[in-house]
This record gives sequence, C-alpha cells and structure tokens, in this order.
Amino acid sequence: MTSKMKQIMQLSKVIPVVVIEDIKDAIPLATALVDGGLTTLEITLRTPDAIQAIVKIKQALPNAVIGSGTVVDVETMQASVDAGVDFMVSPGSSDNLLSAASLNDVPFLPGATTPSEVMNLLDNGFDAMKFFPAEASGGFKMLKSIGGPLPQATFCPTGGINPINAGKYLALENVACVGGTWMLDKKLIAEKKWSEITRLSKQACLL
Repeated sequence: MTSKMKQIMQLSKVIPVVVIEDIKDAIPLATALVDGGLTTLEITLRTPDAIQAIVKIKQALPNAVIGSGTVVDVETMQASVDAGVDFMVSPGSSDNLLSAASLNDVPFLPGATTPSEVMNLLDNGFDAMKFFPAEASGGFKMLKSIGGPLPQATFCPTGGINPINAGKYLALENVACVGGTWMLDKKLIAEKKWSEITRLSKQACLL
C-alpha cells in the first residue's frame, strides 16, 4: 500500500490542495490545474460538495490522479473509497483510521509532525507521510532533522508552502513532493479566471 502511495507522490513535485466551494467550479478548476501540468490533485473534504466534486472530476479527467484530503475518520475514508479516489490524505492519524486504511487497497497518506508520530506510522507499515502543518511545525529544518534518524520515511509537506520556500523542501532527500494552494487564488476562482490558474500551475511545475 505505501509503495503505491510513494509512486503517486513521485508523479508530480507539487500537489494542489483544492477546496471546492461551488460544485460548478469543480471541473473547470480541475481542468485548469491539469492543463497547467499539475495532474495529481487533492480535493479536501471540507465542503458539502467535495465528494460529488471528486466523482465529477474523475469522470471528466480520467487521466488525472484524484485524491481526497482531510480524511479524519472512518466515515470520510469510506466516502472517499466509495467515490473511487486514487489516494487519500489525512492531516494526522488515529488507530481507527490506520486500521480502516489497512482494510482497503486505496493508498493512504497519514500525517505526522514529530519523530514519535513518524515512528508510530512506520510501525504500522506506513513509510509515506504528510508533514502538516509544515511551516508551523518547524519547516524544512525540522523535516531535515527527522530524516537523520528516520530516513525510511518519505514526506509530502503541506501547510504554508509557497513558491519561495517550496524549493527548500523539495531539495530534501526525504521529500517526494509538496502540497500547496498558492495557484488556487480565491479571487481568481471567484472571477472564473481559469487561464490564470493554468499559468500559475505551469510555474509550479518548474520548481
């Protein structure tokens, strides 16, 4: 399971963390990101239309890799599996969540910010993890320090990542990709400026 997750993490250096506020924006927004080269998307389950958005995006963009984010309990995990996601992401982990993840074949990326949390996930068979909230948890220096004694863990840092600091994270040996929202400006989405989002996505691919 974790090897599949690592493969997904290696598909793109940047994974947009998408919040769908309006279901009508789901397909054009996802298309704008994919047209810009960001073909692995994390759709967060923070809004009522998130699951429906995932289903619609997967139908419209079959070649994109679509995951769910903010998977925080067994219910959101099951809803993600039922929606046919390619992977699932959680800001943290719990015994119930890890147990549920072991019962299905959908790759799961649990969150960790401390050596103890990383060791617990490794003990449970997960060597691919989300480092969240990255900047608030010590940033790339913390992640570099964790990589010393625990090099077997591979991370996708998310939270406070931007075009200025993304390169520092991506330069670390234990980082496969980063998650970010800087190409998802709320004003651009509100004004339906999809071409501008595509332009920002193309820039993100150059990191």
